[in-house]
Amino acid sequence: MHRLPQPGDGAVSGADGRRDLGGIGEEDARHLQGSDRRRGCGKAAGCFGRGPGAVRQLLLLLGLLLGGAAAAQGPALDAGAAQAIVAGCAAHAAAKRQGHAIAVVDSGGHLVAALRMDGNGTGIMDFAIDKAQASAAWGGTTAQLAEGARSTPGFEHAPHVVTVAGGVPIWSADGRTRLGAVGTSGEAPADDAACAEAGIAAAGFRTERAR
Repeated sequence: MHRLPQPGDGAVSGADGRRDLGGIGEEDARHLQGSDRRRGCGKAAGCFGRGPGAVRQLLLLLGLLLGGAAAAQGPALDAGAAQAIVAGCAAHAAAKRQGHAIAVVDSGGHLVAALRMDGNGTGIMDFAIDKAQASAAWGGTTAQLAEGARSTPGFEHAPHVVTVAGGVPIWSADGRTRLGAVGTSGEAPADDAACAEAGIAAAGFRTERAR
C-alpha cells in the first residue's frame, strides 16, 4: 500500500527523484528563500521590503482594512445625535411639566448621552439605562417586551428584559438601520415612552423600521 506523507517527512519526492515543492523546482525554491533572507523577512510573516515604498504599501493596506470595517459597520449614533435626542426629550418633558431620567445608548447598549432632570434619584437614572439597554438588545420597545412576557412564561427572566414601558429603539432617518435606543424613567410608563419617542423624532430619527 502506498504510504501517505506524514508530518516530519520533509518534502515529497517526485517521479524524477527531485523534491516536490508545491509546483516550483528546488533551485527556484532556494532562490526565493535566499531572497527573503536578504530582505529580512521572517518565515511566518509577509514581507513588504524596506524604505518609503514599503511604508506606503503598509499604509495603503491599513487604509483598505479600516475603510472596509467602517463600511461594514454602517451608520453609527454619535455624541451629537445622542445629545440632540436628550434635548428633545427634555423639551417634551418641560412642556408637560414632567421630569425624566433620560439615557441614550448605541446599538451595543453602551451609554452615549444621559440627563437626570431635577427630582429624579440615581435609581431612576439606572432604570432609564436598563430600559435603553433592553431595547437595544432586543430591538423593540420595552412595552413590546412586556407583551412578550405576558404571552411567554419565563421570558421576563431572560437577559436584558425590562417589562416596563419607556425603552424605545432608535432607527436611522430612512428607517433602514437600527442605531441604538432611548430609555426614560421617572413618570408613568406611558409618559416615559412618549418622552423617548418625542426625543427621537426631534433629532430626525425614527422609532421603527421603514415598512
